Amino acid sequence: MEGETKKTFVVTRFDPDQDEAPRTDTYEITVQPDWKVLDALNHIKDHVDPTLSHRWSCRMAVCGSCGMNVNGEPKLTCKDALSDYGDTVEVAPLANFPVIRDLVVEMEGFMEKFKAVKPWIMVAKERAIEEGTYRQSPEELDAFKQFSMCINCMLCYSACPVVSAEPDFLGPAAIALGHRYNQDSRDEGNAERNEVFRDDGGVFACSFANECSEVCPKNVDPSGAVQQAKLLNVIDWATGLVVSRGGK
Repeated sequence: MEGETKKTFVVTRFDPDQDEAPRTDTYEITVQPDWKVLDALNHIKDHVDPTLSHRWSCRMAVCGSCGMNVNGEPKLTCKDALSDYGDTVEVAPLANFPVIRDLVVEMEGFMEKFKAVKPWIMVAKERAIEEGTYRQSPEELDAFKQFSMCINCMLCYSACPVVSAEPDFLGPAAIALGHRYNQDSRDEGNAERNEVFRDDGGVFACSFANECSEVCPKNVDPSGAVQQAKLLNVIDWATGLVVSRGGK
């Protein structure tokens, strides 16, 4: 077919139940000009090596499940065009996660960090009953909309140097999610989330490397969310200090 080329894929393989250490397997296949990296992996799985394990679902950059390291960088493989790469493409599991098998990583521990920031609208039941439907202005929506676009692909955790050094760090996606709700005019949970943000492994553990925003496929800018959360927490802490000393 017109436009077909051959590419070599060097894929990390690892089964923790059988292997002492990861290895790489090499596959040379013919690829189509419009293929994404995920298309090539699916071709290898379907036609070359059925033992290869990788995760994917929607193929539309919505579910976030196909994140992997491609040539050393965290990528959403259903969105990552093969035409951007040369003759050899290296594919490995996301860094900073335990490997379940081959390119599939375990995310359960990181999901617990998401829960810690209370990612839901916290509002007094009485207010909700009395006031009914709450309307937001376009400006109020703009305050948090960008940070609500996260698809939990976890590329930011793989890129973050703090996550690799401090396992207890909440991480960019969890902090951006908590900040999203703190910025929501319908929410009343800032005080509870800020306690989590100021705890060990919270927003002040971030070294502002900005790698998380560089790799985000949805332009959420988690690094920006973290820096905003730092400033708001300093203001919140200082305000509480003044009030505790008799201020108003």
